[in-house]
Amino acid sequence: MPFMGLNDLMTEIKQDQTCFLGDEAIENKVLNQVLLLVEDKISEVKNQAVKCLGQLIKIIRQPQMETVVDRLIDFSGGQDEELRDISGLALKTITAELPPDGKVAATACAKLTPKLLGQIQNPKTPPEALVETLSILSILISRFPALLSGAVLDPPPLVVLAPLLSHARPVVRKRAIITLSQYIPISPAELFHELLRTNVFPFLDELANIEKQRTTVQLVAAVARHSPLQIAPVLSQIVPGVLKAVQKDDDELREGSLQALEAILLRCPTETTPYLDAIVQTGSQFIKFDPNYAGNDDDEEMADDDDDDDDEELDDEYSDDEDTSYKIRRSATKLLSAIIGTRPELLTPIYKSVSPVLISRFGDRESTVRLEVWATYAALLNQTAVYGLPQGKDDLRKRKRDTETTDVAESPYTLLQSQVPALSKALLNQLKSAKTPPATLQAGFSLLHALLTVLPGSLSTQVPLIFSTSKTILSLSPTTTTSTLHLTCLSFLALFFSTHPPPIFAGPLPSLTPVLLKSLKERHPRITSESFRVFSALLNALKPVKGADWVDAVYEQAVSKLSNHDTDAEVRECAEDCVANLWIGATDVVRTKGGKEWESICRPTGKTDGAVKVVTKVAKEVSVGDIWVNGVVEWLLNLLKKAGRQGKPEIFLALDVSLNSYTSGIPPALAPALIAQVKSYISINDVALLSQSLSLLAVLLKLTPRTTFPEVEKHLLADIYEISHSPLLSPAALESLLSFYAALVQADNQISTHIVPNLVISIEKSAKVNASPANVARCIAQVVKSQPNVAAGVIAEYSKNIKKTSKATAPRVVLSLLIVGELGRFIDMSTQKDIFTNTIDHFGSEKEEVRVAAAFAAGNIAIGNLQQFLPAIVRLAESDPKKRLLSLHALKEVVTHCSQGQLEGVAEMLWVPLFKNSETSEETTRNVAAACLGKLATTHPSRYLPQLHARLREPNAATRATVVSAIRYTFADNSQSYDELLAPLLVDFLSLMLDEDLTVRRLALSSLNSAARTKPHLIREHLTSLLPSLYKETIVNPELIRTVQMGPWMHKVDDGLDTRKTAYETMYTLLDTCLTKLDLHEFLSRVIPGLSDDSDEIKVISHMLLFRLAQVAPAAVSQRLDEATPQLEKTMKGANVTKDTVKQDLERAAELQRSALRAVVALSKIGLGVSSRFDSFVDDVKKNPTWGPEFRELLAAH
Repeated sequence: MPFMGLNDLMTEIKQDQTCFLGDEAIENKVLNQVLLLVEDKISEVKNQAVKCLGQLIKIIRQPQMETVVDRLIDFSGGQDEELRDISGLALKTITAELPPDGKVAATACAKLTPKLLGQIQNPKTPPEALVETLSILSILISRFPALLSGAVLDPPPLVVLAPLLSHARPVVRKRAIITLSQYIPISPAELFHELLRTNVFPFLDELANIEKQRTTVQLVAAVARHSPLQIAPVLSQIVPGVLKAVQKDDDELREGSLQALEAILLRCPTETTPYLDAIVQTGSQFIKFDPNYAGNDDDEEMADDDDDDDDEELDDEYSDDEDTSYKIRRSATKLLSAIIGTRPELLTPIYKSVSPVLISRFGDRESTVRLEVWATYAALLNQTAVYGLPQGKDDLRKRKRDTETTDVAESPYTLLQSQVPALSKALLNQLKSAKTPPATLQAGFSLLHALLTVLPGSLSTQVPLIFSTSKTILSLSPTTTTSTLHLTCLSFLALFFSTHPPPIFAGPLPSLTPVLLKSLKERHPRITSESFRVFSALLNALKPVKGADWVDAVYEQAVSKLSNHDTDAEVRECAEDCVANLWIGATDVVRTKGGKEWESICRPTGKTDGAVKVVTKVAKEVSVGDIWVNGVVEWLLNLLKKAGRQGKPEIFLALDVSLNSYTSGIPPALAPALIAQVKSYISINDVALLSQSLSLLAVLLKLTPRTTFPEVEKHLLADIYEISHSPLLSPAALESLLSFYAALVQADNQISTHIVPNLVISIEKSAKVNASPANVARCIAQVVKSQPNVAAGVIAEYSKNIKKTSKATAPRVVLSLLIVGELGRFIDMSTQKDIFTNTIDHFGSEKEEVRVAAAFAAGNIAIGNLQQFLPAIVRLAESDPKKRLLSLHALKEVVTHCSQGQLEGVAEMLWVPLFKNSETSEETTRNVAAACLGKLATTHPSRYLPQLHARLREPNAATRATVVSAIRYTFADNSQSYDELLAPLLVDFLSLMLDEDLTVRRLALSSLNSAARTKPHLIREHLTSLLPSLYKETIVNPELIRTVQMGPWMHKVDDGLDTRKTAYETMYTLLDTCLTKLDLHEFLSRVIPGLSDDSDEIKVISHMLLFRLAQVAPAAVSQRLDEATPQLEKTMKGANVTKDTVKQDLERAAELQRSALRAVVALSKIGLGVSSRFDSFVDDVKKNPTWGPEFRELLAAH
């Protein structure tokens, strides 16, 4: 009866928390009754009462909460063991269930913590109660560090907890160590130093008591994990003692010392740098520590087959329950793993000293150690994939040059190559035995997979052993416990076949294909899918495949799966892809099968995405025949009729490929049918599909103009005219539109005379906001380029609108200028000089859009005849201040659209005037000049780069700004022809990051960002000198913050915000292109402050940085979660709603929360278990009704 009553009460509270609130006397009565039931004799009732208290604590009044806490503490300190245990559980439940926000948590912390500390001080408290009390204190500090740091606790936690380090019971000491380390960050520094003086330094002495030393190294490890900032300054007094302690002949002390070194290494990376060599040596020494086994460690991997079998028998016979040396070897392995995970700059020395030691321990007799060693080597391979392999084309070329010389520079890549024979043999010797457990086999094949990912084609010498081991695994039917092993093995084989040359495995392949074919028939869908992937890899590697018996069997299995409507979606997709590879790799065999597979692939219903990709793939590679193409096109047209957008881009691509694969020409009836389907996509509503539709029409017009043109003219052309002047056209869609007009004019010679006036009429009828004259001008230019005989008429028609005597409206003048400009780019107008003169006259127009169009036209007309027109623009830029900016825009058109050869001829004419105009303080003018100078510098770098370099120290800040902007524009050219000239000057250019002028500094940062994106090979070696300047700009400068009055409000303006934002953007770019040259610990030290920046934009960039770091540097970023968590928590709380809060504020806060959530999801995948505060934060996010579902959705997506 009490149980049911408690259950009903708990259910009511969960449904409606207000149901308990009302008459205080009744509340007290119910609460006292629940507390009485905690003492009930029936265990189920007690446990239910504890759960009920967990719900009640969230809603009861403060005096009632104090009553609950007092009673439970009394119970937990009593002599009744059962009551003590249940009350301890109740206190744990209460502290874990307290809501993170609100007054309840603050009151609970203020009330509970002193009482718990008092209970610890009570000498009568039994050890079991001490352990529970310490656990509750840990929960409190993990969940509410901010509340406890602000509380005044007397006596302080460190004073209360320190004596427990000498407690007689080891379990109490261990629990006290954890709790003590968690309270150090909120304790006064003098108390921590007192703790070090009395409980750490004395017991690191060589002569200290062994038991005390064990406790001390455990304490050091815990403090390093929970309070790294506090212990870091004194590590020079601690690490030497720990390194000596590890050499003592005591297994527990050794294990604790190795764990302490691992924690210090992870949490205090900068301070441990001086001890790295000693730590590596210690790890390498104790990974081999096995005093009870007389094996030759160094040659273990070289043992032959018979020796391995003997070892297995010895392993079976050998058993010593007292042997704990494996714990030392495991801790040493984890220590080496920590070095590998956090010190990418040491990859080369790690491959020299640590890798051979790890390989020698691949055969450790203890399975847990063996798996840890393999996992550590996998971590080394992952680090090599991120940091040790070439990053760009320049590195690849350099490596190629290196390999052609006799003295190849040692790198992680080359060192790994040299160690692969020993590595693969040692590993495969551990996998070949029939007695090897599935977990070991799976770990082994995962490691082999990681090796091939980093070093493709590196297992050529181990084919027999790989095939025999794989055959043994795949011969057995998969079970619940071994299905994952089968998947791992198959995934490895697919990678093996795709990365090794066929002659290596073609000989022994017949021994493996039977078990692979058997896997195709397995009922487990993932195994079947992976088996199809293996055969796809095999077909790609061996193509063309001839005379292989397995091809027919694979084909039959694929058809069988595809024809069965109950086939799993993933299996179907893999079978479809395998059919495509059969057609491409074994064409002669499949061609004789009658094509029955296509009936199942090209089905009218169900998911067809994979099938469309298969058809596209086959049509690109193989000539199947026009009958097949007809069937495919008909099927694709039916798919186009379906509602919704999903899969449509792929269908258009498939249609494009299919049309081009006809061998006897396109059937006459196809064009009308296809145009009827495409018509609905000739709309601006979906620009991507519009682009593909126009490209498809262009293909049709080229392949079958006679049947296509009339249909297009009749049904589509009017709509396309409307689209042509839309400002919503993307660059890709505009290119497709131009291709369409080119094909249309080629299809009918007469149409061009109609297109041009119709385009103009269409734009003039449209509303101004929906019109883009620039797009129309480009379309007309394309028509003229494709049909040059209409050029004279078009020029005459539209040049009259720009004459002084013209009565044309401003929009007509703008359009005419743009048309003349587009045509002037490829038509010499020197015979009609009045056109250029009239264009220049419009520089004085009252309407800005006319002036801008005139500048565009003047620049492009000049391109048609540089000698004739360019000097006039230059003179105008030099002599007329009012028209200077427009003249510069015209020159920018010249510089942007001229060919390299043309520019080289006029560069000298432009260089000096452009520099003169850079000396103005007007930023717009300066930016245009800089863009031109940057482009010109690439035409003759040996002449112009030194001239830019010479102006770096100009006293005029505007000139310096122009110089650094011009350099930024040189990076837009991906050519490496002038890299050797730029390289020695680059650091000087980028040194302007230290300039006294804020604008110059921002532009220099922007230049570094551009260099990092397009020419990272030029800056990587200089980052050590450049990064301090970059990091300095991420710091908020109070001197740049000013207060301005806006109406009745005072508003703060940060003039350094743009520069700071540019700095963070540059950091993000460097993370992608120069990762190997970054000190990640220093890098993170600038990312974390960005999380609390006043600018939402910088917060978002910082979230993106954390997201990326979680992928490329999980070990390093996971150790900084304690620092990142408070700011992420603050962001996830959202905006503080006040009477002045508007809807936009809430939307902005929600977007910022989503940005933070993405980072939290990424961090949760690598950081759970490292930071208790972060773990609690993640739990709170998961429970949040708003963000919990989105968190789970993001987690599933990544």
